[in-house]
Amino acid sequence: MFLTEANYYSQEANQEYLSVSQYKDFCGTMKQRGCEARAIAKLRGEWVDEITEATLLGSYIDAHFEGTLNLFKAKHPEIFRKTDAELYAKFQKTNDTIQMLERDEMFMFYMSGEKQVILTAELFGAKWKCKLDSYLRKRAIVDLKYVKDICERFWVKDEGTFVSFVEWWGYDIQAAIYREIEAICSGEERLSVYLAAVDKKKVPNREIVGFAENGTDFAPILYEVEKNVPRILQLKAGKVEPVRCGVCDYCVATKKLTQPVYFRDLIEV
Repeated sequence: MFLTEANYYSQEANQEYLSVSQYKDFCGTMKQRGCEARAIAKLRGEWVDEITEATLLGSYIDAHFEGTLNLFKAKHPEIFRKTDAELYAKFQKTNDTIQMLERDEMFMFYMSGEKQVILTAELFGAKWKCKLDSYLRKRAIVDLKYVKDICERFWVKDEGTFVSFVEWWGYDIQAAIYREIEAICSGEERLSVYLAAVDKKKVPNREIVGFAENGTDFAPILYEVEKNVPRILQLKAGKVEPVRCGVCDYCVATKKLTQPVYFRDLIEV
């Protein structure tokens, strides 16, 4: 299957190719555990994640930098007030953020590469797809991130430590995979990967976030991905039954009660 802008997000493309977002659906991130049942339901078109305001705000900025903002506005009339057809205040504020970013020469340099470049490659026995926000060929891969607070710390109970937004949302997984896919496609040395991050604070902060040049940040991630891919492929092929996590929106919406729950166990559900 040859991927284009028109079919990149189609069910057919998602069935044939593995992507980072799909991988996180199956295996989770530090923020949220994966759910095999939900991931398969999404692939079958039986479940669609809710489009939140945060998602729309991020997509709004993405659309601006890739030059498709007018199309985005046409597809999302809900971002306009019905009374006067003006953008809601949060989107007006996002315009102010965009103008601030455009005054930052370093930020704009990192965002000056080719936009939304589609790459595909075979990695760990699976066909992968990815889209690069800003592709500076032979130099760097840059992904744009619009987050709540760049400096926010997140407590990971199982690890007993705080992590940044990068690990919390699994953006380090994305960086590791994109780097490998690009290297396979280009046949050249692995590039540096950066996150062009801006946040939603009253006075927006911005940073170009990088990773270790020698790939040490990515080695344990790639090791974990390689271990998980065979089961994901089996699940997508229908060879094994998906496991329900029991706590995501999909599991809650589709669960069937079979017996009472002891009240002291509620906090563990």
